[in-house]
Amino acid sequence: MKTFTPVSAVARRARPWLGAGLLAATLLAGCQDKGNTPTPTPNPPAPPTGPTTSEVDAWLTTPEQSGARLTKQPFPLNFDAAAGDATAPIIEVNPGQEYQPIDGFGAAVTGSSAYLIQRKMSTAQRDELLRDLFTTTGNGIGLNYIRMTIGSSDFSLGNYSYDDPPAGQTDPTLARFSIAPDQQDLVPTLQQIVALNPGIKLMGSPWSAPAWMKSSQSMIRGRLNTSAYPAFAQYFVKYVQAFRAAGVPVDAITVQNEPLYEPSGYPGMLMSAPEQADFIKNFLGPAFSTNNISTKIIAYDHNWDRADFPITVLNDQGARRYVAGSAFHGYGGNVSAMGTVHDAHPDKDLYFTEQSGGEWAPSFANNLRDMTRDLIIGTTRNWSRNVLLWNLALDDNHGPTNGGCLDCRGVVTVSQGSGTVTRNVEYYVLGHASKFVRPGAVRIASTAANGFPNVAFKNADGSKVLLVLNEQNQIQSFRLKYNGKYLGFTLPAGSVVTLKWSL
Repeated sequence: MKTFTPVSAVARRARPWLGAGLLAATLLAGCQDKGNTPTPTPNPPAPPTGPTTSEVDAWLTTPEQSGARLTKQPFPLNFDAAAGDATAPIIEVNPGQEYQPIDGFGAAVTGSSAYLIQRKMSTAQRDELLRDLFTTTGNGIGLNYIRMTIGSSDFSLGNYSYDDPPAGQTDPTLARFSIAPDQQDLVPTLQQIVALNPGIKLMGSPWSAPAWMKSSQSMIRGRLNTSAYPAFAQYFVKYVQAFRAAGVPVDAITVQNEPLYEPSGYPGMLMSAPEQADFIKNFLGPAFSTNNISTKIIAYDHNWDRADFPITVLNDQGARRYVAGSAFHGYGGNVSAMGTVHDAHPDKDLYFTEQSGGEWAPSFANNLRDMTRDLIIGTTRNWSRNVLLWNLALDDNHGPTNGGCLDCRGVVTVSQGSGTVTRNVEYYVLGHASKFVRPGAVRIASTAANGFPNVAFKNADGSKVLLVLNEQNQIQSFRLKYNGKYLGFTLPAGSVVTLKWSL
């Protein structure tokens, strides 16, 4: 997770996470948790009387310890010519106004995550977890985009690349290239995920070039030697080819993870914007073209606070012809930076590729609010095609780690001893989008409503999805307006609701 840049470390610990609805309170008693199920409140009141058919389905997560967790609501919801509190804020959804396509929501299958899934879980436990994460069968949340590290990172079992000759030697022809270091854990994990979800998209990101290509002669610190540019371009070619041969097609790569940060304790590599533009323009882009590789090349892959970096790369006419878009992390700056880059280069795509939860922000309520607002809603309203969190799975000691963050939290926690799974707040944040916004979806227009951050999507089958957060400190009502009719909701404080309809 890297980003122990000064701004990253300070930002993560200075703010609870980063920055930082639909039923009346009396109906919450009937909600049941998915996963770690809290005991429902005794003697829930009867649901409201009225029509038994529902035009709109709703799923709710509330912030309290024993609250609803991505729980489908049992009572019917229908549009009406004049429904709800006439004084409540209105969120109008207009499916005729389309914005960017949505590639998916997910997290990173790091070396640490793959190790836990392959070696600390039984076959039955592993199968159940992956079905829950990557399909929509039953209660599955249907994650449909994952990130992997190209070689090692701060969440691997050690430092390695895919071409590590003996110390003091080089391998400019990449004769030693092999993905063998990832054959035990990562490759089989990805293969099983692809088998469960054949349409899933995969993005690869290197933390470092092989040591022999760098000024530091180490996976730690240093820059890419200009003399190694041709070999590093071929390194990407071989990576894409090797994983494709293993049945794991790579949809996109970023050139360098966090190119403006040089960590001292785990793999990393500095790369300026002009260096990245030069590498893409003269080496990586032509290498992909020569080898008929359609994998997308994504620039930047660092925090919101340096929109100038991707703009510089995209301003280079030679580089931009090969670049599909730019990627961002959320450890510094403001999500609006993605909109700034879109305005400068509206023909290029945007991606959100990393944010970690951790014990510096232990509050479920605060994380639910802030992650939903800043990531799921904020990034997509600023043109992101995806939302990726950091580690998919970590253990009960926040690891295994490789010189980086000691208190990061995965989307799920896997017990080292028993292989049992705890679903963390990140699981529910992602699930409110990934379960309902499916491949082929586009973002559509939804109006701003004070106190109710929101975002809307249209799926390929015509169904519409609206995700709404009540970021206020009290229960509040809003009205959904669609096609001239209304649907009124009362959403508990700090809660998130996903509404889906097919009209």
